[in-house]
Amino acid sequence: MVEINFLTESDRACWESLARGKDTYFDVERSDDDYERTWRRLLDDERTRGIAAWLDGKMVGIAHYLFHASVWYAGRCYLADVFVDAEVRRRGIATAVIEWVARDAKENGFPSLYWNTLEDAPARALYDKVGKFHQGLILYTYRRDANQTPAPR
Repeated sequence: MVEINFLTESDRACWESLARGKDTYFDVERSDDDYERTWRRLLDDERTRGIAAWLDGKMVGIAHYLFHASVWYAGRCYLADVFVDAEVRRRGIATAVIEWVARDAKENGFPSLYWNTLEDAPARALYDKVGKFHQGLILYTYRRDANQTPAPR
């Protein structure tokens, strides 16, 4: 049976191993300082949370999420990361993690849970079952060109 709990100080090594595995899987490079900063944020910030899924005494999954305000609705919960060790996938661990996050968010007054994924992500099979896909919704992100001067105010 899967056990899910908030991350604690003693979970650092296992968490970092899974976090680095997630980044390797998605071809993301981060510095040691990035992991340290994120770890501190997960433990010390009331709105940013980290949880771990344990199976037979071994940490096999992690999730990171945060609570934030919403202009039109009650607060929202953004599920930033879900990662399950490849050796134990397809056993319901990710589903249990998402349900745990949804319950925690609702209990804390943030009933809306959402996340993003890549269009061709293998996890889409799960996400299409547990989430509501918004066909036609397009995500834009803004990154200022480093050489661009800010527009006058």
